[in-house]
Amino acid sequence: MSAYLSALLAIAGREIWRFVQQRERFLAALVRPLVWLLVFAAGFRAALGLSITPPYQTYIQYETYIVPGLVGMIQLFNGMQSSLSLVYDREMGSMRLLLTSPLPRWWLLICKLLGGTLISILQAYAFLAIAAAYGVVMPVGGYLLALPVLVLSGMMLGALGLLLSSTIDRLENFAGVMNFVIFPTFFLSSALYPLWKMAESSQTLHWICALNPFTHAVELIRFALYAQVNGSALLWVGLALAVFLVGALLGYDPRRGMVRGKG
Repeated sequence: MSAYLSALLAIAGREIWRFVQQRERFLAALVRPLVWLLVFAAGFRAALGLSITPPYQTYIQYETYIVPGLVGMIQLFNGMQSSLSLVYDREMGSMRLLLTSPLPRWWLLICKLLGGTLISILQAYAFLAIAAAYGVVMPVGGYLLALPVLVLSGMMLGALGLLLSSTIDRLENFAGVMNFVIFPTFFLSSALYPLWKMAESSQTLHWICALNPFTHAVELIRFALYAQVNGSALLWVGLALAVFLVGALLGYDPRRGMVRGKG
């Protein structure tokens, strides 16, 4: 077994073991979207008067529409929480030990990113199972196609958190930044309402939502769950992943990154 694979298994395994020990984290990851699905969906549907057809040609329930957005919410929160653990590890000194490994720093960070992405996928499928029990059922092929899509979207959102963590050296500061990033990112997207509905309210907000990478991650998940591929969303998510990942790797580079001298 190569050193690279050993590092991947060790780092990803450590992330999963930490997650297993934090049962409240798993429950919180499910309760948050379930509240939106079971409680707020009815109110939003009535308030917005939605009769949703795009991107589909048949009417669908509003609950069915927001499920992909709530899956994206799970991955967004998980990406930030995984990066929060990086800030904690840096304060405790364990991050210093990890990054002084003889393996390339970029590979160690990608291993960390993959471990967090795997956790977000487990959470997402657990939520989809509960949603199916509630009556929001997707095509069988959609659940299968969603797997590679969730890997890509999870890595993109995890890379965003990784980039933010490279600029912050205090745990309490990152907790504040999480809220500042998560809520605008989530609400200024197509997670809860389609973009054409936003355009009826404000063209400015419509363009902000259209430029939001999270919007394209949600649309990619939404189409995948209906066994379809959204090419433009796939391109946007891939581009955002490349930008965030390069920024994070530069941020963790001790020669020129924001974390130089911080361990």
